[in-house]
Amino acid sequence: MDFHGIDLNLLVAFDALMSERNVTRAATQVGVSQPAMSAALSRLRTLLGDPLFLRSAEGLLPTPRARELADPIGQALRQLERTLVAEPSFEPGEASLTFNLGLSDYPAYVLLPALLAALEREAPGISIGVRAFNDRDAAVDLLDAGEIDAAIGVPPTQSDQRIFTRPILSDEFVTIVAKDNPAARRAMTVKTYLGLKHVLASPEGDRYGLVDQALTQRGLRRTVAVALPHMSAVPDIVARTQTTATVLKRIALNSAAARKLVLFAPPIALADVRFDLIWHRRGDPNPAQRWLRTFIAAQAAAL
Repeated sequence: MDFHGIDLNLLVAFDALMSERNVTRAATQVGVSQPAMSAALSRLRTLLGDPLFLRSAEGLLPTPRARELADPIGQALRQLERTLVAEPSFEPGEASLTFNLGLSDYPAYVLLPALLAALEREAPGISIGVRAFNDRDAAVDLLDAGEIDAAIGVPPTQSDQRIFTRPILSDEFVTIVAKDNPAARRAMTVKTYLGLKHVLASPEGDRYGLVDQALTQRGLRRTVAVALPHMSAVPDIVARTQTTATVLKRIALNSAAARKLVLFAPPIALADVRFDLIWHRRGDPNPAQRWLRTFIAAQAAAL
């Protein structure tokens, strides 16, 4: 027999004809037209050298050859369906692999420790590689290059159907001063705020941030004593000096210097900051990566 003349669609057609014993109903089951099903039956008869189905008052009657083929072809199709169509399973507790994450400063400091502790408990064979990024659109570049499986950071400015995002964290700003700073014993008014020197966390390395934008809109300006790229270092600097800083609340509370600080609501209105889980379309259906995204979101929700 010449197997090059048989394609999978012919076997699917045969299986439907055995099930329905009617060309029109078999065509409906498979999702083709009645003429297409009739043509498939004609090809099957030629390839297998047997009529396969004979017309009768009760419908199509399978020949002995068709009955002989029905069970093995049906089993083969079910096995192919399980292999090719069924979703592969992923067992995190038994898996041994490494996921690569792109993390900006905030999730690396606030979320990563909790994520690693949870993985140690629930999926000890899974390890994490971390790629740091500062510019929000750098996460998209890392995803495009296939260097990371997912990223966590502020939403990228690029909007494209190949990049998926899901909000998982948000945080509010607080203004911090050291407990021994005289400003800690007063209300944090705009006047008090502007009378202090400020520490600015700027991933891009400039000396102008969200606070400065808000102040500029009111015709005001602060004095920046130092600008540095990592927000996580700010609380310790403020605790040791007579400066102030406006940082995300979890950064202050999770700091080793937290007990040496006093937290105030900023004297100017600042919107909360949102952090998204970001991934590429190519990894969206992957069971392991889908589990990872769900796991990360659960740890973020528990913070």
